[in-house]
Amino acid sequence: MPRDAPQSKLAATRGYGAEVVLYDRYTESRDEIGEKLVRERGALLVPPFDDELIMAGAGTAAAELLEEVPDLDVLLVPVSGAGLISGSATAAKHLRPAITVYGVEPETGNDTALSLARGERVSISVPRTIADGLQVSSPGVKTFPVVQKTVKEILLVSDDEMIETLAWMLERMKVLVEPSGVAAAAAVRHRKKDFSGQRVGVILSGGNVDREKLAEYLKKSVSLR
Repeated sequence: MPRDAPQSKLAATRGYGAEVVLYDRYTESRDEIGEKLVRERGALLVPPFDDELIMAGAGTAAAELLEEVPDLDVLLVPVSGAGLISGSATAAKHLRPAITVYGVEPETGNDTALSLARGERVSISVPRTIADGLQVSSPGVKTFPVVQKTVKEILLVSDDEMIETLAWMLERMKVLVEPSGVAAAAAVRHRKKDFSGQRVGVILSGGNVDREKLAEYLKKSVSLR
């Protein structure tokens, strides 16, 4: 797990009994560290996103949403390595073929948007953004082809837009969502696309944010209104 991951996330992970191996996301490779641990310990590596079963499991988010609201016209999903959106878009298109799926990335972490535009996987430097869960360099080998087939477009949001939306959701909806998890909602709230007259579904993913950071975000959100 990155050394700069939320302390609450680290504490919860250790609290469930896991051993956490820390690394620097800007200078070290998570994949290389994982492969080294597998070799040394004879362990089984569970990929974070680039795996068919992981993608299928993530797709239950969209499946459950459409069970409750079956007539959605649009679905927006945060994008990191694209496991969540791959599974969600597949499930959504199966249940409602006419639905339009959009992904949402941070402005500084637009690897999937660039990849779709170029028609092949693009790698960028680890992005600098408050959305720590979306700080990947490229979409997955297995996830990207699914995104190409099922996702209409990748929308981009700024850190400030995620902060404003996080604060709005906490104050109005009484739901705490981390910056990464609120990205899709930020795209709707800040009108990255005109969804007038359509029924729009948004996937919120993750609530890992330290109290100190949350206080900073809430204070800053006042100036963003």
